[in-house]
Amino acid sequence: MSTDAKQAILARIRRALADAPAVALAPRDYIHQDTRERDEILAELVDRLRDYKAHVEQVEEAEAPAAVARACAQYGMRRLVAPADIPHEWMPDGVEVLRDEPPLSNQQLDESDGALTGCSFAIAQTGTIVLDGGAMQGRRALTLVPDRHLCIVRAEQVVGIVPEGVALLAQRPKRPITFISGPSATSDIELSRVEGVHGPRTLHVVLVGGSVSRRTTTPQI
Repeated sequence: MSTDAKQAILARIRRALADAPAVALAPRDYIHQDTRERDEILAELVDRLRDYKAHVEQVEEAEAPAAVARACAQYGMRRLVAPADIPHEWMPDGVEVLRDEPPLSNQQLDESDGALTGCSFAIAQTGTIVLDGGAMQGRRALTLVPDRHLCIVRAEQVVGIVPEGVALLAQRPKRPITFISGPSATSDIELSRVEGVHGPRTLHVVLVGGSVSRRTTTPQI
């Protein structure tokens, strides 16, 4: 479309809207900050993740590598893909870890048993893990192609409500954003649930820190 044609179209739209009533401003008096205790916020995140059929384990910092190793053994994973900057101590013994540097091919991603990443932050209210391509997260394909996603979430990365998460995203508006609320799933017209269509069919979250019950939780099927 030429510049002249574009300007002509916009001018017609402005003339059509010239006598339109003023648009009322959306109210902004909603809660912007979650004031609950941290334990309650973390407990809500665990509850939401379980409700979305994710597997969750909460551990102390020093136990994170062992938790990753347990998850690999649980799913029989022998090859993981990971961002280039993933901490070496997160990598379990006996599992081949392919760092995404140089970028792995789609075939390599598809042939892996899963991906291991961190996250940008998580929202307890909606049970959502957010990736923005930052530290220890890697590019989007890394967590969309493999069939399983092992995600390390630190307790201090968890916010309580959506407005807090949106405020964090506003600080880095040009990054690619991925919202993860449980394993990938969709339903056809007959409401038959199919998992793994748009991303991993298995989401395993290791929540590091906090004082919520540390038992491993398995989703109710």
